[in-house]
Amino acid sequence: MFFKVHLRLALLCAGITSLVVGIMSLAYLFISEKNLNETYFSSFQNDMNTLLSNFGSQSVITHKWLSEMEGGGKYIIDLRDNGVEFLWGNRSVEENSVRNAAVTAGWDYYNSHFLLSSPAPWSTTHLEFDFSLSGKGPSDYYGCAAVSGRENGSLTILILKPLWPLREQIFTQRLLFAALIITACVTLGLLSWYLTGKLLSPIEKSRQSQIRFVASASHELRTPLSVILSAASACQKAPPSDQEKFFTIIREEGESMSRLISDLLTLAGTDSDTFSLCKKECEMDTLLLDTFEAFEVLALEKGYFLSVSLPDEKIPPLLCDKARIHQVLSILLHNAFCYTPPGTHIALSLSEASQGLSLTVSDDGPGIPDESKAHIFERFYRADASHSDSTHFGLGLSIAWEILHAHRGSITVQDAPGGGSAFTLTLPWT
Repeated sequence: MFFKVHLRLALLCAGITSLVVGIMSLAYLFISEKNLNETYFSSFQNDMNTLLSNFGSQSVITHKWLSEMEGGGKYIIDLRDNGVEFLWGNRSVEENSVRNAAVTAGWDYYNSHFLLSSPAPWSTTHLEFDFSLSGKGPSDYYGCAAVSGRENGSLTILILKPLWPLREQIFTQRLLFAALIITACVTLGLLSWYLTGKLLSPIEKSRQSQIRFVASASHELRTPLSVILSAASACQKAPPSDQEKFFTIIREEGESMSRLISDLLTLAGTDSDTFSLCKKECEMDTLLLDTFEAFEVLALEKGYFLSVSLPDEKIPPLLCDKARIHQVLSILLHNAFCYTPPGTHIALSLSEASQGLSLTVSDDGPGIPDESKAHIFERFYRADASHSDSTHFGLGLSIAWEILHAHRGSITVQDAPGGGSAFTLTLPWT
């Protein structure tokens, strides 16, 4: 599923970008070829002005001079003295065939489209044009038809310039552009695949996290549900005197499921951005003392030494959700009671920082392994599953992290100075 989405998104991005690149490249190629044709024709016109001025200054036209003017095949020159063809040059049968076909097509095109009047003696009029040998399709030659006046008549001149060098240049340019476009498309495809992968990576991680979350939640709910069903089945068969203990089991497991569902709803609220805070100014030292008093009796019953440490100076009130911060402290204290052995010293402390306040819950128990510290705020993660009970599902620290995140604060864990673990809550002033 993820691969298909990744592939389609990469193809979409690469396709759109490649389409834009292709259109822009073709537009540039069209303009470039148009300018190239115009430049080539303009250069031909300039060459004709120079060449025809040489014709006008020649009283005697020799074969050698004509050969030099043709420039080794650069031009094809056909002369007609008072309508009589001027034969010259030694060419092969194939060369003459190509030359005669071009000259015939050139004269036919000129005679069907233009007509030049006879000029005064020793002056020349001329006209440039382009034509195709087949009469359709792209031009094969540039032509220049000229009439040069003489004392005893006129000299008609047809000068042809083959366009195969221009066509080769255009073809080479098209091949280069095609190679560049293909290279660009391949590069864009690879880049799109990489970038869309980066873009989808958090989504995929979130999806995998949700899959694990649902699987873990189902597992956690299935355990107490199985106990309830078993107790209910046993209760039906048990005598009335023994049913009370099964009712007790059902009630305890139901309460366990209720706590789990409550935790799941809290996390669901943070995921859907419906998690709300009721922020009011709160005396944090008072909150810490209230938490201490609420857990003092329970700590004594379980054999823990609970203490509280407050700064000597007055702490200004902090804007926060008092109930939520008390919930975080309760989660940390319950975890300490669950994961540290009796006789452990658990301390609550408050200190003022430059950006806010810091609340710390520390113990001198066995501590948390370094490899587990990076995962303890993940949902359903237990650093030591063997010491967990039905009241702990591995969601408490996740909820604590979400609450601190909603306050724009943070929660971190470090090794306590005397051994054990120290969880520090940092809350900003505003």
